[in-house]
Amino acid sequence: MTEVLTARDGAVLTITLNRPDVYNAFNRPLHDALSAALHEAADGDVRAVVITGAGRGFCSGQDLKEFSDLPDGGIRGALEDTYHPNIRAIRALEKPVIAAVNGACAGAGLSLAAACDVRVASDAASFVPGFIGIGLVPDSGGTWFLHRLLGFARVFEWMVSNRRLGADEALAWGLVSEVVPADAFEARVAELAQWYAALPTRGVAMTKQLFEHAYGATLDEQLELEAELQQAATGTEDFAEGVQAFLEKRPPAFRGR
Repeated sequence: MTEVLTARDGAVLTITLNRPDVYNAFNRPLHDALSAALHEAADGDVRAVVITGAGRGFCSGQDLKEFSDLPDGGIRGALEDTYHPNIRAIRALEKPVIAAVNGACAGAGLSLAAACDVRVASDAASFVPGFIGIGLVPDSGGTWFLHRLLGFARVFEWMVSNRRLGADEALAWGLVSEVVPADAFEARVAELAQWYAALPTRGVAMTKQLFEHAYGATLDEQLELEAELQQAATGTEDFAEGVQAFLEKRPPAFRGR
């Protein structure tokens, strides 16, 4: 079985975790295949990326069968060798990354979804912290991303309670931006991905960079980076097209350059 499938539709790359019999739980081959897919996603012709799961699950987290065969560094070594590079690779992509949460999303699968720029959910989706239920702590960047998405008090209570969150409650909390009926989910994700792919990709990438920087920056540091990146944005073909389209009162045709 191929643990991760990739498919291109124009400027959109869809990455599908493909271990449906175990709700796409992570094992070493899946990590390796995801790494290769994220490398493909860095291609300049790709302007939007979708990460989703095969079957009824998005990702159920770590395949616990692998705990009996950890490397010499134990769980820390396993995290540093597998999860950490892929989470960093998602954040390094200079284009929007959409988590299309089609079903169960738990443990490190929740961390994976949180690492993406946008999360949309099927009404069949559910979100479960998972870690505390087996005596572990959140990992794979989950505490970093979810803290910022939901706030300390809410995310702490959720993580330690380990309760299942339905799609509608996830929407109310702001964990996802949209909930779509399951029978229309695939079509809506494709539509949304094409919309993102049609944006001025360099401007989107630099906006992503600014929000990342803002977490630890002073106001002066943020103003400085805004000015630097705004200077870079004015040199793009998309800026020239955007201004011309505005003057000609027509929709812009951005090319991602």
